[in-house]
Amino acid sequence: MKTSRFSDAQVMAILKQAEDGIPVAQLCREHGMSDASFYKWRAKFGGMDASMVSQMKSMEDENRRLKKMYAELSMQNDLLKEALGKKR
Repeated sequence: MKTSRFSDAQVMAILKQAEDGIPVAQLCREHGMSDASFYKWRAKFGGMDASMVSQMKSMEDENRRLKKMYAELSMQNDLLKEALGKKR
């Protein structure tokens, strides 16, 4: 997955500037980003503060870890079922 050029702190600062009244077109020009990126960030991070962003990131990491564990256990279960089915 492609990583962002901007850190979460930078994204939050840009969104804060927009809330303070700076036009979106001017922000995008200053920071060298597209309007689509700005609106995507606003949809994802709008109304959050730094602590909420870090909490969301930790939840995403935990969710990723749990999905990986589930996939591995599911694969092991399928292999065991296949192995037991052939012996009978």
